[in-house]
Amino acid sequence: QVQLVQSGGGLVQAGDSLRLSCATSGRTFSNYHMGWFRQIPGTEREFVAAINWSGGSTKYADSVKGRFTISRDNAKNTMYLQMNSLKPEDTAVYYCAADRFHGPVSSNWATLNYRYLEVWGQGTLVTVSS
Repeated sequence: QVQLVQSGGGLVQAGDSLRLSCATSGRTFSNYHMGWFRQIPGTEREFVAAINWSGGSTKYADSVKGRFTISRDNAKNTMYLQMNSLKPEDTAVYYCAADRFHGPVSSNWATLNYRYLEVWGQGTLVTVSS
């Protein structure tokens, strides 16, 4: 199983951009579908975006579509979330996730119970001020 280490995040103003990274250990990164979720304290973790093992298929939550871009570099064992035009309502702790079994991402990841996913990063706080 891979281990996920997140970086990026921080405090930005509305309209700014930010990029999150999720780096993995191990040599099986390309076996995993990957995704991003976010959570506001006291609420359920919600789906943000997902990308399949090859990078050829992606899925976005409606709330971030057109503003966020998910990508991966299998040669670097790293996944990214580029967040543009950030809004105060994007404020949350962001988590990356990896899973080998719950594909295809385009039809499954937006609705599945996040608890079924195999591996999680440590979380990183994104705060967007108005």
